Amino acid sequence: MRAALLLLLALLLLLPGRAARPKLALPIRPDTDPLPPGGAAGCAFGGHFYALEETWHPDLGEPFGVMRCVICHCEPQRNRRGKPAGKVNCKNMKQDCPVPACPRATLLPGHCCHTCPKALPGPPEKSPALALDTFEYFQDKEDDLDKPYNDRSYVSSEGLARDDARTEFVALLTSGGPELWHRTSSAVAKARFTLLRSYLLFSISYERLGRPSRVRFSDPEGNVLFEHPVQKTATSEDGMLCGMWRTVSKANVQLLRGEQLRVSLVTRTQPSGEVHGHIIKHRALFAETFSAILTSSDPTHLGAGGMAMLTLSDAENNLHFILMARGLLEPGAGESPSVPLRVRILHQGQTLREVHANITMEDPDFAEVLSELSARELQWLVQGQLRIVAETEGQHARQLAGTITTRRSCDTIQSVLCGADALLPTKTGAAGSAKLALHENGTLEYQVQVVGTASEVVGITLETKPRRKSKRNILFDMTPSYKDGLAWGAWQNPSARDAHMLLQNELFLNVATKDWAEGELRGQVISLPYSGLLIRYTEMPVVLAGQLVSPPVGSGAAGHAWLSLDEHCHLHYEISVAGMGRPADGTISAHLHGVAELGEMGTRPHQHKRLLKGFYSTEAQGVVKDLDADLLQHLAQGTAFLQVSTKAHPNGEMRGRVHIPNQCHEGGTRLAPGEALGEAELPEDTKTRDLEQLKKDPNSCFFEGQHRAHGTQWAPDYDKKCSICSCQKRTVICDPILCQPLNCTRQLHPEDLCCPICEEKKTGQEELKLERARDSSEGCYFDGDKTWRGSGTRWHPVVPPFGLIKCAICTCKGTTGEVHCEKVQCPRLTCANPVRVSPSDCCKQCPAPEKSVPELADTMQADGPRACRFGRRWYLNNESWHPSVPPFGEMKCILCWCVSGETHCQRQECPPAACTSPARRDNPCCAKCHAPDAPVDAREKVHDARAEAWSR
Repeated sequence: MRAALLLLLALLLLLPGRAARPKLALPIRPDTDPLPPGGAAGCAFGGHFYALEETWHPDLGEPFGVMRCVICHCEPQRNRRGKPAGKVNCKNMKQDCPVPACPRATLLPGHCCHTCPKALPGPPEKSPALALDTFEYFQDKEDDLDKPYNDRSYVSSEGLARDDARTEFVALLTSGGPELWHRTSSAVAKARFTLLRSYLLFSISYERLGRPSRVRFSDPEGNVLFEHPVQKTATSEDGMLCGMWRTVSKANVQLLRGEQLRVSLVTRTQPSGEVHGHIIKHRALFAETFSAILTSSDPTHLGAGGMAMLTLSDAENNLHFILMARGLLEPGAGESPSVPLRVRILHQGQTLREVHANITMEDPDFAEVLSELSARELQWLVQGQLRIVAETEGQHARQLAGTITTRRSCDTIQSVLCGADALLPTKTGAAGSAKLALHENGTLEYQVQVVGTASEVVGITLETKPRRKSKRNILFDMTPSYKDGLAWGAWQNPSARDAHMLLQNELFLNVATKDWAEGELRGQVISLPYSGLLIRYTEMPVVLAGQLVSPPVGSGAAGHAWLSLDEHCHLHYEISVAGMGRPADGTISAHLHGVAELGEMGTRPHQHKRLLKGFYSTEAQGVVKDLDADLLQHLAQGTAFLQVSTKAHPNGEMRGRVHIPNQCHEGGTRLAPGEALGEAELPEDTKTRDLEQLKKDPNSCFFEGQHRAHGTQWAPDYDKKCSICSCQKRTVICDPILCQPLNCTRQLHPEDLCCPICEEKKTGQEELKLERARDSSEGCYFDGDKTWRGSGTRWHPVVPPFGLIKCAICTCKGTTGEVHCEKVQCPRLTCANPVRVSPSDCCKQCPAPEKSVPELADTMQADGPRACRFGRRWYLNNESWHPSVPPFGEMKCILCWCVSGETHCQRQECPPAACTSPARRDNPCCAKCHAPDAPVDAREKVHDARAEAWSR
């Protein structure tokens, strides 16, 4: 029973999706997966092992039984090592049941769809388990891939090495759509999204649209969830914008995964959004390497637009493409249920390829494969000289067209080169770093740095994965451009296959030296997701090498890092390392050091250092907002360095020198916004425009004569010292500041602060404890209240001038010295009028209901009956209910009841019907005859079972 309930709860949690076509986000993994027989590839599910391509109906156990309307399939995949593996995909087939022609259809045992009992004998119902062809059709259709590919190499590309924490999404943005018939623009945009942990990164390319002012995200009801302001920078491309939605809440992540989020591009002329689109998942994103935005040549066809996602087969020169369009078909454009569509590939106006299909309003997308492209066609493809044209035929003919280019993205193509990844692994302490850019005309620009090599560099090559260790496949030789540790130049004529492999992370850089001809340094060329650090697009990163550590370390690992200071003197950093395998979190740490010159008589120089945020796997990024004046001065003078330490090398395994000229070193003063960039103060019209937008925001607050944005906090005018207010969706909440007890003997109470503070006089032991805390060796130092805490400590932070914040909880991660603070998640309440018991409480509670005399008597007994929790609800003792399983709804054939804190569920038992035409009108679970001597309702048996259970 418990196993079945756990599976049901897993279904409740893993079934988000559209109402029109629900999806099952399975598999539900058992406690221990069975081992495959003989090591064969396949899928483990529900305690059973299934072979590749095998299908089955999931069995949830008693009392729920086999889910006949769900079909699971063990889909062949390839893991990161290229070995065959299986992936479980389960789909709900109930939505595809035909509508019965009779008014009294019945559900036969073992079937999913209702049938007419008096129908003439015919072929048996086509079970999903037997319909292997339609299974792939539905699977692809529900993933918005409208036709199954005949080349399985396209599907296998999903098994390439990808970060398991990353999920890709896409959106087509136009001014029209199924629910937007008021079309005002011919602009079209394609947005590509990456969900990386709690960050949503996006790259948006657009045509026929001025520079947008904001990227807006909203829910299905139109409520604005987040807006990203678009700023014009020196690195911005025309027709391209990049951005990030930081710390996306769990609720919004569920909306995103359920394809319920909407994105809009806001312009000055269209404050409500000029183009819009739904964010969806699409299997083509895993393999897309070429793309096109399609616009209409007719200026009267507003709201029409489309996009094409293209890729090459892994082996053959076949070009797969998926065409998604809006506005090609209009409601009432013709009486025919389908409209002929012609898709052409053009070069300088001449048709090279042409395919035909039929599309409908319900199914307007199109997928096809162009086989055996010639060498000339492939060269035109990578050089951006091909156009794709989609046009309908007939009286209401329309046309969309666009240029095919390599995939545009805000990601950075880069590589870390180390000895551990060489074909013959080495540990010399040398390192390499590379940054590449693939332009729309097919040109590949490259920069490669090499540091710490003991012998002369004799070769820098771009290669594919070797067929054998002694048989390397070199695509391009960069050696002629190498000089003084740097190779710089451009590859003018890479092939379409080369560009495809580059964007699929299938290429490697290799550095060979005189003593290690087989390759001393090597690194995979991969795309680093956009992070908002604009310096990475204009400058080379700082190389981190073991040879730069003092004393040098002969390590096989290496790394590189980008660092910059903004106008507020906040340090932004991003670090990548390689050659360490897959280290666990907390085994790598990074510090920023500053070393003063040697003192008199050769005394040891004093070091300033600051721990940077801990790593996630092999990457780290973050912002340091309170860098002290000494380190800022070291950055300006070039006497600072970044050092990465590991368990094997706690005193540093790799290091790189950091030089950032700045004006922050003079007493550690902070520059005013815009001062470092030479910008003037924001003009009055900009302030007025922002204020007008704030007034129109439905979630903003108006308090004490000022408009406040949703989520902001401030000190109210009526009590600047000891109160804090926040805006929560048009509601202002003000609470008194609570003072935390101080852990010191000498306290001060400044006039401008609400709470007393410790006197800043520190003993020598306190200074040592503070230094150890900053070195993360014994705990964490929290700058909010200037206190040190031990590893594993949890506390509510004190944030001057607001005092104790009970709506946040901080944790000290002793392994890294990092303080992690997160917002307290308040439980969802079901009552209509929740209250805050104490003014200092963070979360509201439901008021306690007035209990009757029998209930009070029960609660006074120590061993009285207890309530039961099922799903997200509580049920009283002896209470019964029907469980609900999305997307199927309430399961009326199963009854659950609460007995002394334990939940019991049972399926209704149905007696065999002795008549020829049973019906289920009175009881949908059991068939009944209309004769007066019909069997007793099975519900009575369930109540008898309940009574027997209570009596025990």
